Amino acid sequence: MTQPHVPDPSLIAQPIGDPLGEILHLLKLTGTFYCQSRLTAPWGIAIPGFPEVMSFAVVIGGQAWLKVGEDAPFEVRKGDLVLMTNGAPISLYSDPNAKLRALEDLPIRKVTELYETVEFGGGGEACSMMYGLARLDHASSPMLMALLPDVLKIDPWEEDAGSWLQGTLQFIAREARELRPGGETVITRLADVVVIEAIRRWLIRSPDADRGWLKAARDPQIGRAIVTIHRDPAADWSVDALAQVAGMSRSAFSARFTNLVGTPAMQYLAEWRMNLARRSLRETTTPIASIAADLGYQSEPAFNRAFKRVFGIPPGQARKASYDMAT
Repeated sequence: MTQPHVPDPSLIAQPIGDPLGEILHLLKLTGTFYCQSRLTAPWGIAIPGFPEVMSFAVVIGGQAWLKVGEDAPFEVRKGDLVLMTNGAPISLYSDPNAKLRALEDLPIRKVTELYETVEFGGGGEACSMMYGLARLDHASSPMLMALLPDVLKIDPWEEDAGSWLQGTLQFIAREARELRPGGETVITRLADVVVIEAIRRWLIRSPDADRGWLKAARDPQIGRAIVTIHRDPAADWSVDALAQVAGMSRSAFSARFTNLVGTPAMQYLAEWRMNLARRSLRETTTPIASIAADLGYQSEPAFNRAFKRVFGIPPGQARKASYDMAT
C-alpha cells in the first residue's frame, strides 16, 4: 500500500495566467488514418463510423457533397475544411445521385502505415480531397469532444481566417499533387495542425464554447483549481485544499465548481485520473499497479474499482480492447 501524495504547497501559490490556454497548449492529435484521393465524376464513397474518433476532410481541388450520418448533404469546395466529431458514418460523392462504394472496396494504394492514396471515378470532373481519422490525445479530450459541434466547417478563405491557414492548405495541396519523397509525412503533420487550429478557432470565437467545462476553465478561480488538478493529479486533494487554490471559501468554491463544471470537484478529480489512466492503458505497457500508484491510488484494487465505476469495465479489459483495436 502506497502513502498518500500530499499536494505540493508551491502549486497552491503558483500563479496561473490562462487556464484554458494551458489546457489547449497540450492538445495534439494521434493520427489513425489519412487518405489522399483523386476522384473523377461520377463517384461516391461510403465511410463507416468510428466511435471516439474524429474525422476530417480537406477539399484540395474541385467540389463534392458530404453527408454526415442521417443529416442532409451539403456542398464543399476547394479550400474547405470539415471536422466531424461524433464518429458517425460519412458519405462523400460527386453529386447526391452518385452511387456509393464502400471505402474498403476502393483501389487503395498503401504508402505507409498511416497514409494511403486512392484514384477512383468515372473520368468526369475532377476532385482532389484528403480524408483523415484522428483522436485527440489529451486527458481532457472526452470533455472537449462532448462540447464540440457534430460538424465544424471552416472556410479558410474568409477574410478573418488568417493568411497562414490559407498558405498551409495551399502547401498541403501542392504536396498532394506532387507527392515528393517524404511528402506523406509533411501532409499528415500539417493536417494535424490545421485540425487543431479549427478546434481552437471554434473555442475562441463561438458563443457555444462558453459553457460547461470550457466556461469553467475560463473562470479565473475555478480554472485555477482545474489546472492545479491537471498539474498534480496524484495529490491527495480535498475540497478545502482546492478552495484554497481558488482563493475561495469551501462552500462558495464547492457550489461554483459544481455549477460551472457540472460535477463536484472530487468527482472531477476522479474522472480526470481515470482519463489519464485510460490513455496510459491505451498507449503504454506500464503495469496497472504502477499506473494506479502514479495517479495517487493507495492500492491496485481501489484503482480497479474506481476505473470500472467510470468506464464500466476493469482496466485490464480496457487495455486488451485497445490492443485488439490496434491489431
